[in-house]
Amino acid sequence: MIYITRREHFNAAHKLFNPDWTEDKNNEVFGKCANPNWHGHNYNLYVTVKGNVNPETGYSVNLKELSSIIRTYITDKLDHKNLNLDVDFMKGLMPSTENVAIAIWKELLPHVNKLDCKLHSVKLFETENNYVEYFGE
Repeated sequence: MIYITRREHFNAAHKLFNPDWTEDKNNEVFGKCANPNWHGHNYNLYVTVKGNVNPETGYSVNLKELSSIIRTYITDKLDHKNLNLDVDFMKGLMPSTENVAIAIWKELLPHVNKLDCKLHSVKLFETENNYVEYFGE
């Protein structure tokens, strides 16, 4: 079994805001991230898949195919978008980095698993200091 990772990038805006809370409570919990005028991040996405090395090709997955899947189902839908308003698979979710990573996993899973590999993890960097990693658990 071998693990291989593809990195992709997208920019997106969002705000963290619970509509069931007062503005004061949202500001207390989320701070600047509750800005009513949104804020943005330059996200780095790492998608790791696992599989066996094909003796005919020498690799476990065609990275061009994996990149195409990530672009089609994730980055084309997220790049330069508002995660609260514009992204179909984020509707009804608080767009925290945690929830975005889980939503990305769910979007990728059926497409990646059609390849000769299995989705292992999604790692999403919101900033150079903050990231989440999700293993589908």
